[in-house]
Amino acid sequence: MRVAAIRVIQVRIPLKKRIRHASHSRTENDTVLVRCQLEDGTVGWGEGLPRAYVTGETIETAWQHLQDYPYATLGQKVDSLASLADLVTGLSFSRPRETRECFGNAARCALELALLDAGCRGLGVPVSSFLEELSVAQGMTRSPVPVDYSAVLTASSLSRMCCRSLLYRYYGFRQCKVKVGMTGSDARKLLMLIHRLMGSRAALRVDANEAWTSQNIAKRLAALNAIPLQSVEQPVPHAEVECLRDVRRQIVLPIMLDESLCSKADADRAIEGELCDAFNLRLSKCGGIVPCVLLMQQARRAGLFCQLGCQVGETGILSAAGRHFAGTMSGLTAVEGSFDRLLVREPLTEEDLTFGRGGLGKPLPGIGLGITIQQAALQRVTVQSKEFSVS
Repeated sequence: MRVAAIRVIQVRIPLKKRIRHASHSRTENDTVLVRCQLEDGTVGWGEGLPRAYVTGETIETAWQHLQDYPYATLGQKVDSLASLADLVTGLSFSRPRETRECFGNAARCALELALLDAGCRGLGVPVSSFLEELSVAQGMTRSPVPVDYSAVLTASSLSRMCCRSLLYRYYGFRQCKVKVGMTGSDARKLLMLIHRLMGSRAALRVDANEAWTSQNIAKRLAALNAIPLQSVEQPVPHAEVECLRDVRRQIVLPIMLDESLCSKADADRAIEGELCDAFNLRLSKCGGIVPCVLLMQQARRAGLFCQLGCQVGETGILSAAGRHFAGTMSGLTAVEGSFDRLLVREPLTEEDLTFGRGGLGKPLPGIGLGITIQQAALQRVTVQSKEFSVS
């Protein structure tokens, strides 16, 4: 089988509520989708969410990346999972010299997922089987298992955060990430309250979204030492991340990189500089499934741990990809995502991928990503689209 055509689609996905954290606030997402069609008519889908404050990408640059891609290079025959791996591993985008290595990751993720979905459908297997057979993932995979998703407390009023903490406890969530760093809030008091409300069986993490600085980071983290936390995610801006080397010698809390962990170059810098204890992998941020596997491999070799995060407002396409990744890759300390009907007004898939009670997400049945696109929903949110022939 061969790729016959690629369609690039820009969509605007409305959210059910405003989501705020220290770096940004949003009520909708400008998202790029890729539709891959094989010669026999088989179709696969991919999704990428550009974030200017993370990888430097905008919807305009992601769109341009996918307009300029040399699709003729995708015309090779795919007749096995090994040849499909060769096809997607070779995906790369050019970038201006002044940008970070991760510039183009959202576009790459969308294209990679579309090729994987179509290719695995053509071979009659789920994407999890691709991961199990991927050579660079050997020793890190397992047969797909249910995923325990983490709860997330975004910035809102204290009363709302308390109510949600109690709801999460009632519904049996065993992990929760708390967004901190908003102006005027006391992270220590907030976390102590949430810890009491959720109970000692719930593992807490915090995400500062670059809110603190090299001047105050040691003091901020010292105040949290008495609270049992799994990790503190991206406490300082990417430009100041080098200060974490000295900070880690003064505190006991594990430091996790997110905005500063988007590529192999970022991972090399973090490991060589001893800047962190953990990586937050996100499919769109890091460029797709294969780059996330490679980053996870780097982390393991360096003795670091990883979690799988998500982008706010992912549709069912990325939710499905995350489910396959988290259910098949072993050793992730936490998993975020699958908020579909709780957050997204147009999830785009016929399947409801929202996690269940306690955050449980079952392995997806079917081949490829295991999803079906709602064409009417897609039409409602489409901004523009363009098709390219592969020949």
